[in-house]
Amino acid sequence: MAPTEVPPVAALGPSAMAGCLALSREAGWNQAEADWRLFFGQGTVFGIGGERPVATGAILPYREGGFAWIGMVLVTASMRGRGLGTRILRHGLALLAEAGLHPVLDATPAGARIYRPLGFVEQLGLTRWRGPGGGEAPPGPRPAAAEDLPRLAALDGAAFGAPRPALLRELLERAPSLAFVAGDGLVLGRDGDRATQLGPLVAPDEAAALPLLQAALSRVRGEAIIDLADRCTILAGALRARGFAPERPYTRMALGHATPFGDPSRLMAVAGPELG
Repeated sequence: MAPTEVPPVAALGPSAMAGCLALSREAGWNQAEADWRLFFGQGTVFGIGGERPVATGAILPYREGGFAWIGMVLVTASMRGRGLGTRILRHGLALLAEAGLHPVLDATPAGARIYRPLGFVEQLGLTRWRGPGGGEAPPGPRPAAAEDLPRLAALDGAAFGAPRPALLRELLERAPSLAFVAGDGLVLGRDGDRATQLGPLVAPDEAAALPLLQAALSRVRGEAIIDLADRCTILAGALRARGFAPERPYTRMALGHATPFGDPSRLMAVAGPELG
């Protein structure tokens, strides 16, 4: 396919599920089919190439916070270097400008070099850690249940910057064994395509967050990943002691908005770069 033959960016529906999942798996990403269902159900998915897309992007709106997440910007290996990723990003930015929402994303170092000239500014440094699950669950945290959702949504919303009860309900229903609450803290997680993803992890401080993290890890069989705020040196040390290692950095960036949304001092680990 020559560059002039590339079709325009267009909305994608659930019929493109197989093609979208094939793209994220080709890239070695951790999103499972359930994650793509979430994007189709709670957000907007768009791409190039119809039901077998060669490039994709997705938006999750958090309207009460005045912003939206851009994620799942993927281009198949054979079509890279033709500007398709930039076209996808600009399409998402246009949709958000029309909706009056600030664009926010979690960028890899390579992505950050593209986003900065467009006006994106840094808000928060993150690092993905990967390591083994297991271990003993500490006393204190208790399993979260459906009746905890209003409390979970309030705690998470204050830290994140917008209420997202539908997302938290999805995570709780998908992986109830990974969900714990204690005091003013919570942790959730989900099964990914390659590893269990833990997050969001919200707590007043790292001392309160550590038993929540340990409780969730005790339920993981196999590898776990967690996208930890760089300021959380105590939690990073605890992960390293368990055999975790840093895998890659991310930078939370927003278009023309340097002040973080919510209260990042309470956000120990995010739900993932695609969810915020």
